[in-house]
Amino acid sequence: MAFERDPNKLFPHDRLLAATMIRFIPPFVTPNVVTWLRFLMTPFVVYLLYIGDFAAGVPLFVLASFTDALDGSMARVRKEITEWGMLYDPIADKFLISSVILLVVIRYLHPAIGLTVVGIEAALVIGGIVRKRMGLRVMANVIGKAKMVAQFAGITILLIAVWTATPALFSLAVAVFAIAIGLAVASLLTYGL
Repeated sequence: MAFERDPNKLFPHDRLLAATMIRFIPPFVTPNVVTWLRFLMTPFVVYLLYIGDFAAGVPLFVLASFTDALDGSMARVRKEITEWGMLYDPIADKFLISSVILLVVIRYLHPAIGLTVVGIEAALVIGGIVRKRMGLRVMANVIGKAKMVAQFAGITILLIAVWTATPALFSLAVAVFAIAIGLAVASLLTYGL
């Protein structure tokens, strides 16, 4: 596909993380372990946000989201890309993002925004599973990565808006989610996770 990229090619942030963080992570901590960590952190993020502990929930959400960049960079830098990671890394992202969207976006912005994002994410997961069963390669593409960044930014802006009661940030969050939805549709059409 035109939007697919060589999974072994390094992004600029891969080089930055390799120089600053990855070199200090022990070899037994594989990219797949970091992906599992994101799966395990998600219920804690959701619980903290549910009870309104934004002082703990927002930083934990940011940390859990950061593991998305970290596991991908680790896999590319260490040459530890696996079929499992190419499928489950984006699923872990969708689990985190969709859980927080269902909790926060629907409650504080509008149900249509949250349900649209989650619906497209569900279609991406189902499409990825179908493609995998057909023997096709399933991996994130550039549009899918941009979508994930926009979703993370939208959620983070919204969480800060709720936490600090800053009305202007709610409008900014809506605008960022509009961009994220556009990118999600493009990702779906290009079969990227």
